[in-house]
Amino acid sequence: MKNYKAGNFVQQGLYKAFIPSTINRAWTIDNMEVVQLLSQADRQLGKLDMFSEFVNIDLYISMHIAKEATLSARIEGTQTTMEEAFLKKEDVLSQSRDDWEEVQNYIAAMNIAVQELNQLPFSSRLIKRAHQMLLQGVRGAHKRPGEFRNSQNWIGGASLTDARFIPPPHTALGDLMSDLEHFANEPKYPVPDLIKIAIIHYQFETIHPFLDGNGRVGRLMVPLYLVSEGILKKPILYLSDFFEKHRTLYYDNLMRVRTHDDMDQWLRFFLTGIIETAKQGVQTFEGIMKLQKSVDQRLKSMKSRATDIRKVIDSMYVRPVVDINDVVSITKKSSVSAYKTIATMEKAGILKEITGAQRGRVYAFDEYLQLFSSIRTNPRA
Repeated sequence: MKNYKAGNFVQQGLYKAFIPSTINRAWTIDNMEVVQLLSQADRQLGKLDMFSEFVNIDLYISMHIAKEATLSARIEGTQTTMEEAFLKKEDVLSQSRDDWEEVQNYIAAMNIAVQELNQLPFSSRLIKRAHQMLLQGVRGAHKRPGEFRNSQNWIGGASLTDARFIPPPHTALGDLMSDLEHFANEPKYPVPDLIKIAIIHYQFETIHPFLDGNGRVGRLMVPLYLVSEGILKKPILYLSDFFEKHRTLYYDNLMRVRTHDDMDQWLRFFLTGIIETAKQGVQTFEGIMKLQKSVDQRLKSMKSRATDIRKVIDSMYVRPVVDINDVVSITKKSSVSAYKTIATMEKAGILKEITGAQRGRVYAFDEYLQLFSSIRTNPRA
C-alpha cells in the first residue's frame, strides 16, 4: 500500500506500546500481485455464494459455525472436536466441559451477531455484544465481557517487560475503535471490500481492545463483515482453519506490518486465505450434494423404515449426532422402533456409534461430519 506508515512504538514508562496509524483514509493499491489475488478471491467467493441458490444453506449453517467455533477455540488452546460440539452437556466428560462451553459460546455469539446485523451496522456495539457472549460463564468471564479494556494488555511473554507485542494503551482505544468503525461503514474513501476487511482485521488485532478474547472476536468479524456488505448471503466462510494451519505465518505477517509497514504482505496472506477457504467451501457443498444422492440410493432399499430414517437424516444435517431419545422424539415412535431404526442406519453405514459405551450411546452422521471436520477424535476418549 503506497506511502503506508503502520504507526509508532511509544515509550510508556518501562515499556513501549505500539500505537497504530488511523485507517479511515485514502488507500492506493500499487501492487499488481495484490490486485490479482483480489480478483481471484472475488471469483471464488462468488462461486461459494452461488450455492445459496442451489442448496438449502440454512440446513448447513450450524455445521459451518460449529467448525469455525472448534477451530477458532483450538487456536486459543481448547480441544473440543466437531462431534463433541454437538453433544449434550451431560454427555461431555467433566474435564472437557470448559472447552465445550467456550465452543457453545462462540456458536451463540455468531448466531446472535448475524441476527443483529438486521438492526445494527458492523460496529463497536455489535463487536462488544459478540464479545459478551463469548466470555459469558467461561474462562475470561472476569475480564470485562462486552467492554473494552481499562488497563494495558500484552501478547506473548510473562509480563510487559518481556512481551512479544504490546498494543496501544487503553486511553487510545476510543479514538482507534471509532476510526475503525468509520472506515468499515463510510464510503468517503472507497476501498475494495476484501481489502477493507483485511485491513480491519489487522487493525483490530493490533488494537487488541479487550482483555481477553480478541483473537476469537477478530476472526468472527470476517464473516460478519462479508454478510453485512452482501458479499455472502449467509455466514459460510471462516478463516480459522487457514489461520490455524499457517499459525506462525499469520502472527509473523501481522507483526511485519507493524515493524516494516508491509501491508502488502499481509494482504497477500489474507487474500490467499480467502481463496483457499472459499475453494474448500465449494468442495464441501459439492460433497454434501453427492452425499445426499448416496443416502437417497441407500434409502430405496430400506422400505418400511425409509420414512423414519429420512426424518432422522434431515434433522442430522443440522445436528449430526443423536441418541436413542433424539430418535424417539424425531420419529414419534417407541424406543423399540427407534432402536431398530438406528440399527438399520448403522448397517447402511449412515450412523456410527462414537462413545464405545454400552449405555448412553451416541451416534454420528460420520460421512457428513467428515466433510467439515479437519481434526476429529473420539469425544469420549
